[in-house]
Amino acid sequence: MYMGNKNHGFTLIEMTATLAIISILATGIIPLSQVVYKRTKELELRNNLRLIRTALDEHKKLADQKIIPVSASDSGYPETLEILVTGVDLKTATGEMKKFLRRVPKDPLAQDGEWGLRSYADDSDSTIWGGQDVYDVYSLSDRQALDGSYYKDW
Repeated sequence: MYMGNKNHGFTLIEMTATLAIISILATGIIPLSQVVYKRTKELELRNNLRLIRTALDEHKKLADQKIIPVSASDSGYPETLEILVTGVDLKTATGEMKKFLRRVPKDPLAQDGEWGLRSYADDSDSTIWGGQDVYDVYSLSDRQALDGSYYKDW
């Protein structure tokens, strides 16, 4: 004869303890996941800025070496970011075309993914693009980074 307990379940104390443990874990995980998400976006922003700035510098270097044809009044920087994708004709015997980017990366922190642009003639802190060329790019986000700096200043 089996004389065991017929009630198979959890007591109120077990349920309360389980819920308390789960809530403590959740309060620690949610802020941590938000920091991880923000840090991931910041890394993406830094990488995208580095890609574009490297492409701009390479374009300028080739223009200074007279490998890319530019007029005497031009700064040597591309007129738009799209030129870095479409490419430029090089002044070589083979007449090859040089592309600097596969695509223009998006700003991961801006609403529309667009970049703020500065031309060589603009002031270093200008927020209005002169339109002559693209000397620098910056994020249009007005939020703060984890380190306290603003994304637009990167």
